[in-house]
Amino acid sequence: MEEIISFLKAHEDTLFIIFSIAAIFMGIGVIFWRNKETKTPLYLKKIIIPPIMMSTGALMFVFPYFRLGGSEIIEAVFVGAVFSILLLVTTKYESRGDDLYVKPSKLFPVILVGLLIIRTVMKQILSVNTTPGEIGGMFFLLAFTMIVIWRSSMLNKYLKFKKSRQEGN
Repeated sequence: MEEIISFLKAHEDTLFIIFSIAAIFMGIGVIFWRNKETKTPLYLKKIIIPPIMMSTGALMFVFPYFRLGGSEIIEAVFVGAVFSILLLVTTKYESRGDDLYVKPSKLFPVILVGLLIIRTVMKQILSVNTTPGEIGGMFFLLAFTMIVIWRSSMLNKYLKFKKSRQEGN
């Protein structure tokens, strides 16, 4: 474990560039994935599986290198909650028959790119006083908070829609 940590510390700048480029490609992938998702109706598994699968990333906190203090946890959750507002405001729904769909949003790619830029700038600023492991833990927690809030809102909307359809029949 010590060899891994010393390797990470010795190559922090290179790893920052590599992971920033990887984040850009992941963001592009999310834009295409989200566009495809708007073509199929919402259903329960589609809403709850992404946060459940993402939660496995919390295993990183088993390793001391990624662990956060109380203030870092509060900061990451707070920023994730604030960023989730953008997702909540821009996610619109439409019903087609007995199905509920997420409407494609022209703002989503702009918001995602903006969040990626903010994330990269925040990483650069935080890297002065924070280890890459802590930054990774904070950004995981930030993203996880965003997706849990967004998907919870989506689940609530979906369940209300299904209930209204059952009451209508």
